Amino acid sequence: MDIKNIIQQFRISGNVSEFFPYGSGHINDTYKVEAANSSAKNYLLQRINHHVFKDVPGLMENILRVCTHLRYKLEQIPGADPERESLTLVEAIDGKPYFLDDTGNYFRMYVFIEDHKTYEIVKTERQALEAGLIFGKFQNLMSDLPGGPLNETIKDFHNIEVRLNGFFESVEKDKLLRLAKTGPEVRFVEERIDEMKILLELSKKGEIPTRVTHNDTKISNVLMDKNDNGLCVIDLDTVMPGLAHYDFGDAIRTATNTGAEDEADLDMVEMDIRLYEAYTRGYLKEMTSLNKTEIEYLPLAGKLFAYSQGMRFLKDYLDGDTYYKINHKEHNLQRTRAQFKLLVSMERQYDRMIEIVNNVSNEYSL
Repeated sequence: MDIKNIIQQFRISGNVSEFFPYGSGHINDTYKVEAANSSAKNYLLQRINHHVFKDVPGLMENILRVCTHLRYKLEQIPGADPERESLTLVEAIDGKPYFLDDTGNYFRMYVFIEDHKTYEIVKTERQALEAGLIFGKFQNLMSDLPGGPLNETIKDFHNIEVRLNGFFESVEKDKLLRLAKTGPEVRFVEERIDEMKILLELSKKGEIPTRVTHNDTKISNVLMDKNDNGLCVIDLDTVMPGLAHYDFGDAIRTATNTGAEDEADLDMVEMDIRLYEAYTRGYLKEMTSLNKTEIEYLPLAGKLFAYSQGMRFLKDYLDGDTYYKINHKEHNLQRTRAQFKLLVSMERQYDRMIEIVNNVSNEYSL
């Protein structure tokens, strides 16, 4: 792969001094492109994984629309800095927002946002608050995106009915005879089906709207400045139509867990209610366009995502570990049990979760 030649396919300013692999992402290959002149812009070049994302032109159409609208909205806010608070795509020389090489690989380029940092794990209430502020702001600014629905980059990504149907197909097949070992986990899924379909049913009834959602709201997708103030949402590959609860729920699942996603010691796994409150406070301060029903069901979103992710791990375990990378043969079952323990912790604290949402939404007059 001739990276130097690929860089030349984009409309960058100045000369390039060097380029090198950058970041810790697992889906796309990323390179930082540094300018020869210290005062010139640096860039990020990415090869987009077209095996994961089947419709790259549709994906890039989404990202271009989102970035353009986000910049437009930020320009209307006094004191905002669109150069640092939104991603800036660099056009290819043919005018497209991506370059397709002769071997079928797709590439895109962004202007590099200087003087930032990211975190892999939420450790403080301040970090949770800032993540809530940034993702809430992103959703709110996207609430009036013109031009019709975005493309669905991964079909039925958070559709719980589709996930459940696939799960029970794997239970029925039990092709590696692992079902005998997972009886309690399968019953755990079965006992909560009706509750976990509530958000989807409300959507079908039109009581909660379809919005522009990020769909990967972990803390590592928030750029922070040197003072730990949230700057910008990154990794827009999964931005597509969804429910506000999808972003809120996955953030709560990933940000509030006191243990690792694959924690073997289940005593280490709890939902930290302080982090939940901090994230909720930040999110609702910025996401001011939610309707009353959306607000009412925010607490359920966290439970849904711990449930759904645990079920996905369990399905992969039953299927023979074909999707998630594993470090040992019981790894997906270990992951399942950690997610279900997190859900149990949420269930135990659910009244308090509801109270926090009610108090914060009343405080902000939502």
